[in-house]
Amino acid sequence: MLKLKIHNAEISTGTHSDFIDAIFQLQAENTPSYICFANVHMIMEAHRDTSFLDVLNSANIAAPDGRPLSLFISNYYRITQPRVCGMDYMPRIMSEAEKRGKSVFFYGCTDEVLSSIVTKSEEEFPNLRIAGTYSPPFRELTAEEDEQVIEMINSSGADFMFVALGCPKQEKWMYEHKDKLTTCMLGVGQAFLVYAGVEKRLPEWMRNWSLEWAYRLYQDPRRLWKRYVTTNSRFLGLVFNEFRRKWGKKIAMKLGRRTPKPVNKHHTSKHDLSKYEKGFDFR
Repeated sequence: MLKLKIHNAEISTGTHSDFIDAIFQLQAENTPSYICFANVHMIMEAHRDTSFLDVLNSANIAAPDGRPLSLFISNYYRITQPRVCGMDYMPRIMSEAEKRGKSVFFYGCTDEVLSSIVTKSEEEFPNLRIAGTYSPPFRELTAEEDEQVIEMINSSGADFMFVALGCPKQEKWMYEHKDKLTTCMLGVGQAFLVYAGVEKRLPEWMRNWSLEWAYRLYQDPRRLWKRYVTTNSRFLGLVFNEFRRKWGKKIAMKLGRRTPKPVNKHHTSKHDLSKYEKGFDFR
């Protein structure tokens, strides 16, 4: 898929059908792969941390999850780019996987949340093969534990694995395990909680107005106020600078075309052109 830059972050573009086809193509090729659903928070993490920028840009697909990202791409590059939201794509991929006979694995959150996800998915997609679930401890795994988890996931034969560890932890985890796992990983974060019914989804009209950050801030102000105030304002600054540079180049090009050509005040015959350069007297 074509990737376009938002600052230094490379974001995938295309229609919803393009993304679904690309995701299932990765799985069909048995290529070690991972998919990020990027929002403003992720872009700013990549701006702040160059090592995380490499994580994001190394993703096989980095979908424009956040509405501000799809708006930026649409206006800056003059293309129509829909929002590709992980919360929407998790059940969409599960539905398509059921049709194609593919299996899924759920990694992250608590056992209670995972149990709710399995129950709901069995009701909505009765023929979907669930290869397994795993709730990792709220600490870093030891090397031995990590090897056991890798073996468990690979032996499950999962075609797709949804990962919910939160940003940037889940993206780093997928990057580190890309060449160790035989499944296509998708970092969907909060989608687990919403699908399980633990958290409510923002009303569609608020999503269309890019107000998800405000809704989440309302739900958890003590933890999120600093992140959103600083992150959103810095992102707006980056966007302003990107458009300023673009408009500056356009203005400079227009002014350059309008600049009159220099005129040589001296009479020069055709035989004397070797002494001069297109109207400029260098003697």
